Amino acid sequence: MKHSILTLAAAGVFAVAALLPTPSQAQAYPNKPLRIMVGATAGGGTDILARMLAEKFGASMKQTVVVENRPGAANTLAADATAKAAPDGYTLLVATNTGQAIAPHMLKLAYDPLKDLQPLGMVVVVPHVLVVGANEPARDLKELVAAMKAKPGSYSYASSGVGSTQHIAGEALNMAAGTQAVHVPYKGSSAAHVDLIGGQIQMMLDTTSSAMAQIKAGKLRALAVTTPNRSPELPLVPTVAEAGYPGVEMTTWYGLYTTAGTPRPVVDQLHAELKRALALPDVQERLRGLGGQAGTLSLEQMVDYNRAEFERYGKLIKAANIKAE
Repeated sequence: MKHSILTLAAAGVFAVAALLPTPSQAQAYPNKPLRIMVGATAGGGTDILARMLAEKFGASMKQTVVVENRPGAANTLAADATAKAAPDGYTLLVATNTGQAIAPHMLKLAYDPLKDLQPLGMVVVVPHVLVVGANEPARDLKELVAAMKAKPGSYSYASSGVGSTQHIAGEALNMAAGTQAVHVPYKGSSAAHVDLIGGQIQMMLDTTSSAMAQIKAGKLRALAVTTPNRSPELPLVPTVAEAGYPGVEMTTWYGLYTTAGTPRPVVDQLHAELKRALALPDVQERLRGLGGQAGTLSLEQMVDYNRAEFERYGKLIKAANIKAE
């Protein structure tokens, strides 16, 4: 009888255990909604990319993915929130090199962008292009540099703000060419284009995604691209290096991140989800529309690239003595 009671008790324990989730089932990812943090306002390039990823991730992962905008402080408010979130892969961040590699050298942050954020992969890389107004006499970069040297300080270049990629690119060109073009910050590329077309400003190293429409309309003229190779969108436009000024490489890149300390299997899964989404034909088409190239870096390559860009921009900012306003 005693044996029968023990047998029944053991059977009961096994029956209850069978109803409980296994460790893998309890920790299945994702089992609740995700959020993607964006350090810019709704409607901008970063926000558009985040919402595109939210749509694709949501469909594939069978979960709601919400985009949360926290603009301000050079895109670092959203990064700060991500860095301080639970390390479980449910808080993601679409960040640019402005927030990841430039702002940390100019602002006092409450987090470490290299230690507190885990790179997941590159989303897209958008080239910059040196543009002038249609009435600018210079027909190529060498002619423009000669004109700037003939009248030091009389030429100015626009950017979308202090510490922006356009600003850093302008100072890099000044250093490479030995020129003294004056920086004029605007609140965005659109406002700068008005003065550039009108002749109040002489040039701008803008992203192709912002400048392409004006270039195609003949209102702006492209003189050089700031990438190692020519842009597929502007195959006849030489690189800055081809024009004789190496070292002026500038892109605006967008990466996907999560909180540091997130378990490696979740990190690998998120990287795989990003890779899958970027391979979709409609996503490829939308990225080409921005004049950009979809990210192709492995997880380890993205980690290395993130650190290398952080160090590269730090040296540029120090050499050009760029400070936050």
